[in-house]
Order: sequence, then structure tokens, then C-alpha cells
Amino acid sequence: MTFQVYDTTLRDGAQREGLTYSVVDKLAVARLLDDLGVGFIEGGWPGAVPKDTEFFRRARTELELRHAILVAFGATRKAGLAVEDDPQVRGLLDARTPAVALVAKADLRHVERALRTTAEENLAMIRDTVSYLVAQGRRVFVDGEHCYDGFRFDPGYTSAVAETALAAGAERFVLCDTNGGMLPSQVTAVIEGLVVRTGIAPERLGMHAQNDTACAVANTIAAVEAGVRHVQGTANGYGERPGNADIFAIVANLQLKLGMPVLPEGCLEQMVRVSHAIAEIANIAPDTHQAYVGAAAFAHKAGLHASAIKVDPLLYNHVEPAVVGNDMRILVTEMAGRASIELKSRELGLDLAGHPDALSRVTGRVKELEADGWSFEAADASFELLVRSELPDAAPARPFALESYRVIVEHREDGAVVSEATVKIRVRGERVIATAEGNGPVNALDEALRVGLTRHYPELREFELADYKVRILEGSHGTGAVTRVLVETAGAGRDWTTVGVHPNVVEASWHALVDALTYGLDRARVPGGTAA
Repeated sequence: MTFQVYDTTLRDGAQREGLTYSVVDKLAVARLLDDLGVGFIEGGWPGAVPKDTEFFRRARTELELRHAILVAFGATRKAGLAVEDDPQVRGLLDARTPAVALVAKADLRHVERALRTTAEENLAMIRDTVSYLVAQGRRVFVDGEHCYDGFRFDPGYTSAVAETALAAGAERFVLCDTNGGMLPSQVTAVIEGLVVRTGIAPERLGMHAQNDTACAVANTIAAVEAGVRHVQGTANGYGERPGNADIFAIVANLQLKLGMPVLPEGCLEQMVRVSHAIAEIANIAPDTHQAYVGAAAFAHKAGLHASAIKVDPLLYNHVEPAVVGNDMRILVTEMAGRASIELKSRELGLDLAGHPDALSRVTGRVKELEADGWSFEAADASFELLVRSELPDAAPARPFALESYRVIVEHREDGAVVSEATVKIRVRGERVIATAEGNGPVNALDEALRVGLTRHYPELREFELADYKVRILEGSHGTGAVTRVLVETAGAGRDWTTVGVHPNVVEASWHALVDALTYGLDRARVPGGTAA
């Protein structure tokens, strides 16, 4: 039976405290997860969450997935209600995804106390909903909520839940450690007990682990070693409370330690890029000490380790870092990361391999900027502009040159707060002065820049500021802290992200805005001309 890697970053992972995805964010994360090569992407709960309903609507026309199948998440029908009359079941169908995941109570105590229904009605709810959705042409997964605790309390009832789901047509029954309380040996015991009691082939079972005991990844691996062939996780382990099983650690362990090719060929080395890009979109600093993908995952200080590494890097690295897209670093003399930059440039359609001098300059420039707080993991457009500027046939860097800008924020007597920006720029030999108002200083600056440029570049009318994020960088404090700004722009049927860093948030935003417009005009094949 085919092994299934199932990602729930956009649903269960989004329950992390302080994390909020916009619809644009969710679409971007889905593309990244598809780059990783996961088999299924759970997009959210249509009908119950308006943002998720909108995500599935847009996904139908805006997502072109190469590897993954999109999954809508929901619940079994409500007690006492016919399945065809249940509005949230209708929401699952309206999402028009090829597959659906249903959460079902697998612990008798939760059935009686939380659902406040009978054991028999809960089984009927599972049977009716699964069979109805299968009849509508959907692939169905059933997540057995509190499955491990339920089996340990009443193995007969939890076994009946699994048997009912699979008999009704569910593709896999997923055992969920919902409160994250299990240890690996306990996971193994429950799976083996369920298989013996029911005769269900372990390949038809799945694993969903929370990380409350810091064992989520270990529990998932234990489930696979017990025969399970469907694993669920989230990017970077995001999720409620301490989080979920980290999908990156899961697939790396399965592929590199157990020899199971669970991802398409060539996808494993995308892990670092995907991990860090999703962290940027989530506006969460990447965990530098995260297994496999963290910046420190293969970092060694000088001394005994460094001496051994000079002989053979694998004497101290448990795997070759490049297989997951990472680099080994000696902390006293950091390695340049030329290979990663070359691979990323190639992905963007730029050949640095044939220009070793340009590759060295880009590598040095990236290192220099990253030391100042810049990050290009989620800002492909800024990175591409940087690479292009170092190539021998580089086009002019900007479609305009800045003379100066000024932003004023006025708090009026009536309580209204209005921002006004003035930019002075040179465009194709002409000096342009433009002024505009906005609902904030960055919005006003963006509007003024567009006013000044649109006569020369009418394509700008198609560009729209889709998202804006600000982060205070670690190690900086108070109102004088260094800030990193990410700007997402939409236009011409695509989205792109740019980055700016500066102690002044408006200046950081300016850098990101200029890159955004420059990249968009370049993609629209507008002649740059000389900026001055």
C-alpha cells in the first residue's frame, strides 16, 4: 500500500498561539509544501471558517499542485441530523477537493460527555458521513480523536470506531494522540493491540501526534515501525500547545534513517528552503536549533570537531547536510554556502554556475546582508534582483532613482490620523515630485511612489500590495530596534515577496517597496532605461 505523507500545517498548525495566516499566506504555504513533495495538504475547515472557504475557492484557480492533493477538513454529521442536511458536510462538498478528512470521536468518554450522544449514534454518524462522501466521489480519511487514550480506556469501543470508518469506505483510519500524552512504547502497544483485536492491516492506519511530551516525531516513527503507512505533521512542528510532529523531521528520518523513499526524488533537499520560507510567512523566527533544517543543525565549533571534520565531515555529521538543503558550518570560520545560492539561483532560472566570479560576489553579499538582519528565505523576488545585479549582462538596477522622500503623520483634532508622503525621483531623465495620502506611512509612501511612476510605467496599475509584515529582529530592543519588513505584491496573475531591513521601519519598508515595484516591472518586461 502506498505510503502517504499528509501535511496539516494550514489547519492544525494554524492553531499555534499568535499565528494567523491570510488567504494569500495559505496559498503561498501550500505551494511551498507542494515543492517539498508531500502527498496531501489539508487546507482548513470550509463552511466553519470563512477564510478557509475563501482559500478553497481561490485554490481551484490559483494553485497548480505538482505532487500534493488538496484536502478539506470537517467533522462527521451532527447527532440526530441527516447527513445530507448537515451544512458543514455540505461545506466539505462545496470545497470541491478530491479528498476529505473527518474528525470523529474515538474515546467513549468524549462521545458521552463532550458530544453528549450515545456510543451507537457516534458510530452511525461516522458510517453515514463516510459512506455519503465516498458516494459523492471523495477520498475520505477519518481522524480518530483521542484514539490512544480511548483504546486504553475501552479498547472494544475504539476498535469499533476504526472498523466502522474503514468498512464505510474510509481510505485510512488515523490514530490521533490528541492531547500528546503518549510515549513511543505506548504508541506501539496500542497499534499492535488494535491490529490484533480487529484484524485491520496496519497499512490502513495513520498517525497524528501532538508534542506535549516532546515525543511527537518519535511517536510517529514508532507508529511507522509498527506498520502504519500514513503520517501527519506540520511544518516546523507548528500547532496548538507545544505543537505537532514536525513534518520535516518525520520525512527526513523515514527517508534517511529507515530508507523509505517517502518524497519524490529531488524534494528532500528543498527542506531548509521550505522550512524557513514558511517561518517567514508565519512571521515566526526560524528555530536555529531545529533538527535537520535549523541554521545550527550542522554547526561545529573549532577544536576536536573541526579537526575531525577536516578529515571526514561525516565523522561528526549524522547525515550529509546537503541532502536536506542545509550547510555544515564551522562557527569560527563560517562556510560561504555557495552551493545553496547556486541551487536557489538555478531554481529562479539564473545560471551562476557559469559565472564563478558573480557567484562569489552574490555569496559574499548575501552573507553580509544576513549579518545585518536581512533574510531572503521568503523573499525570492529580492534575492533574484540581487543575483541579476551581479550577472555580466545585468540590466539597470532600478527603473527610477530616488532623490528624497518625506512622510508626515498628522493626528487631527477630530481624532483622525492621516499620513502623507512626498517622493522626489528621477525617471528616464525626468525629475518627478509626487504626493499622496494613505492610512499609514507605508501606504502613503507606496501610493506616492505609484503616482510618480505610473505615467512612465502604466503596468503599475495592475500591482497591488497584498500583505505587509514587520518583525523586530532578535538581539535588538525597544523603539530603536532593527526591523525586517516583508512586502507581498500581487499582479499579472502572480504574487511575489520582497524584503527590507533598517532601524527605521519606514526606510525598511521603502527598500521592500522599491524591490517589489522593480521586480514587478521586470517581470512585466518593461524597459528599465537609465534610472537617472
